[in-house]
Formats: sequence, C-alpha cells, structure tokens
Amino acid sequence: MPFTLPPLPYDVAALEPHLTKENLELHHGKHHNAYVVNLNKLLDGKPEAAKSLEEIIMSSDGGVFNNAAQIWNHTFYWNSMKPKGGGEPTGDLAAAITRDFGSFAKFKEDFTAAATTQFGSGWAWLVSDGGTLKITKTGNADLPMKSKQTALLTIDVWEHAYYPSFKNLRPKYIETFLASLANWDFAAANLAKAK
Repeated sequence: MPFTLPPLPYDVAALEPHLTKENLELHHGKHHNAYVVNLNKLLDGKPEAAKSLEEIIMSSDGGVFNNAAQIWNHTFYWNSMKPKGGGEPTGDLAAAITRDFGSFAKFKEDFTAAATTQFGSGWAWLVSDGGTLKITKTGNADLPMKSKQTALLTIDVWEHAYYPSFKNLRPKYIETFLASLANWDFAAANLAKAK
C-alpha cells in the first residue's frame, strides 16, 4: 500500500504567530508531501514497498533513503512542536537533562549552537544514546536512527522550515522554537519508550 502524507498533529494555523499558516502549508503540504510522492514512485512495483518506513530507512540508500528518511524526519518534527509549547520540561526528562548537561540553560546553549552551526540543510536533535542524553546534528536526510540513537526532539533547520516566517534569521527561529514551540511532552514520551 502506498505511503500517505501524515496529517499535522494540530491545525495548520495552530502555531501562529510563531510559524504562520502559510509556512506550514508550504512545508507540510508541498515539501513533506513531495517526499511521499517521490518515495511511492521509487518503490512502485518493488518488494520494498511492503516494508515499514523504518525498515526502508535502515536498509536503503540514495533516493529511496533520502525520501523515506525525510518523511520520518518531518513527521517527527511536526510532533516536536505544539501550540503554547516551549519553556522547560519537567519530571524525568528535566532530571535527565540536568544530569547529562548540567542544567537546562546549558542544554539550551548546546542545542542552539548545534542548530545554528549545522551548515546548509539539516537537523539538530536531542537524543538518547545508550541511556545518556546528547545533542547531535545531521545533514540533509540523515537521522539518529542510523546511528542507533533514539530521537527525543528535533528542529528542522532547512531554510524552508522557517521561511517565510523568519526570512534568513535562523537564530531567531531557533530561539522561538525553544521558547514557544518545543513539545516537551512528546520528548518525555520518547524518553520513556527509550528506557
């Protein structure tokens, strides 16, 4: 059965004023959907079409990997945000961040640095790596799964993620993501599953 575009976990205008409806319509409706369309074309009539997205990601390369991983990355990214998100996590996630980074302020500094310095297109991630929280960054379609890490939260730093809302101001977008959009409940749930 062909892959379909996963719906957004909220209304297309729900992240305003931080990310506009126009921004999400372009990013989800055009960019994310293009990966779905392309993957279905690449897999048409092939046995891989019966595999799960994760199985395809772990066993493919080239165009198949790029499109499959970008479907996964984008779906994860939409869930990494929520209306009235941001601020600081609580509970086990907050304790793990303090344990592994020293403080939430230090985590924020390191995550911001990773997202800001990812050259060109890519992602910054909060991951669990063997039970330790780390910040990583990946280029293009690459993702923590390929490094046997569990993704907890991500920010998309491809330019189309924050144009037209932020123009070329990537640092302002990253700051806004952490202050007003980050879905710490989603990250906490991913941490609980990683244990």
